[in-house]
Amino acid sequence: MTVFHLTPAVAEAFPGTLAAVVTATGLRGREPWPATAVALEDLERQLADGTWQPADETDPRVEAWHTAYRSFGTNPRRVRPSVDALGRRLTKKGTLPRINPAVDSYNAVSVRHGLPAGAFDLGHVAGDVEIRRAEGTESFTPLGEPDVTETPGPGEIVYTDDDGVLTRHWNHRDAHRTRVTEDSTHVAFILETLHAARDGHLVETAAAELRDLLAEHSDAVTVHHLDPAHPRVSV
Repeated sequence: MTVFHLTPAVAEAFPGTLAAVVTATGLRGREPWPATAVALEDLERQLADGTWQPADETDPRVEAWHTAYRSFGTNPRRVRPSVDALGRRLTKKGTLPRINPAVDSYNAVSVRHGLPAGAFDLGHVAGDVEIRRAEGTESFTPLGEPDVTETPGPGEIVYTDDDGVLTRHWNHRDAHRTRVTEDSTHVAFILETLHAARDGHLVETAAAELRDLLAEHSDAVTVHHLDPAHPRVSV
């Protein structure tokens, strides 16, 4: 089992943190996922006909992440939270990217509810996962750039395992090593808010939607919650 741990320093700085950890085992990424295709097409159609638009930096859900990024020294207009970047891309192009069914599923849920989302192939995670402040000595290889090595700044909030950094700037970008592919069979998906009192219901709804999209193509799907009162979960 892998333990996800919200460290005391992060919990103290961001007491409203709530993350849903949705874990799928026996994932089958090479078969058709029609419900995910429909979810993507529905969002694109709603955007086109003007009945819905993605949350942007003026939305409280995204603005909270901008404030958090600034607190650890990141300019959120240059390095955007994942949901902000995804929503901007959708608004500009009118379409969401098609990567693979599992990634497409969490992208759809993320942008629909204005919540950052990410995922780790647990088959490539080494040891336990911590959400903590970087020391400034860790290494990170960005998704899609296997020959690039970066070093997060001291104090930057990151996900880490025993072998290095899994995300930079909390949820800006995932690592190449633990990326989710069509061949990933054991995956942890993360949905996050910094305001559980206000937006916790969105996390619950989004996690349920993601669970439903995954369930038809997995042997089992479980949902766990991580917050300052429950800072450790085993998945």
